[in-house]
Amino acid sequence: MMRAQSSRMAGLGHYVPERRVENSEIEKRLGLEAGWIERRTGIRERRWAAPYQSVTDLAVEAGAMAIDNAGIARTNIGLTLLATSTPDHLLPPSAPLLCHRLDLFNSGALDLTGACSGFLSALVLADGFVRTQGKPVLIVAANILSRRINPEEQGSAILFADAAGAVVLTPSDSPKTGLLGVDLAADGGHYDLISIPGGGSRRPFTAGMDPRELMMTMSDGRSVFSQAIRMMTKCAMRAMQQAGLAAGDIDRFVPHQANIRIFDAVCENLGIASSKTVHTIEEFGNSSAATIPLSLSLSNIDRPFASGERILLTTAGAGLAGGSVVLGVGDV
Repeated sequence: MMRAQSSRMAGLGHYVPERRVENSEIEKRLGLEAGWIERRTGIRERRWAAPYQSVTDLAVEAGAMAIDNAGIARTNIGLTLLATSTPDHLLPPSAPLLCHRLDLFNSGALDLTGACSGFLSALVLADGFVRTQGKPVLIVAANILSRRINPEEQGSAILFADAAGAVVLTPSDSPKTGLLGVDLAADGGHYDLISIPGGGSRRPFTAGMDPRELMMTMSDGRSVFSQAIRMMTKCAMRAMQQAGLAAGDIDRFVPHQANIRIFDAVCENLGIASSKTVHTIEEFGNSSAATIPLSLSLSNIDRPFASGERILLTTAGAGLAGGSVVLGVGDV
């Protein structure tokens, strides 16, 4: 086993389903005036999975793209992390199936929940594995939230989408790549702001359970909005301080694509130029943990990451859990 000084983002990938769902379809169903959703969220459309697709179907596509982009052999992957709130089944975990379908025969496999913060938690875990074990890690974040939306609840029905994004981390000897600053946070005092009430140990499945208890609910949208801004701002400031960087040193800002007004407010709080913010919410909506790796992959296609770039990632979501990472880029 060879320890590495740091990790390096070596490959990126993503996948979105073919079906486009425009705001007009949802606005008509909810009785909202035309343009209301875009004004409140920044979303114009989102992608929803086909009935035959599962989370691993989306994850396989994104993972394969990231491995190919990294240009490494699949036998070299030492660990696969799947961040999802909508696994194929409650049991068994989905990551072993993802490994099997990608022919990652030398990889461990682990599901991570974490909702919107799942990808950043996986990124921190992957960085530690890469540095201590000297082996590449595949991180995939994927969700099919369209099947958890309560179509009658405005707060969640207008936001959520289906997508997958993936990153491959590999060992690096450069102190300027990988995780330069990290801050993870949790505030369980706001635990129930976003939830799926039924199906867990507190409210297990029972005959005759109201189907709405198995759907996502947002109890207080105003509080979600304000608490997300607070947590994302605070964590980003701490991560930049740990990295020894100021807002002007950040080359790209990739926030969780929850609501355009949330990350615009965070951007303003941090003093980061809006031109540095990566936007994907307009076309792809909010796919929870998948939004950041999806945004990274799309941003790299639009303008490839250059060696030496510093990227700020930040998120907050259900739990209330969130965090920020400053990521140093090598050659991607």
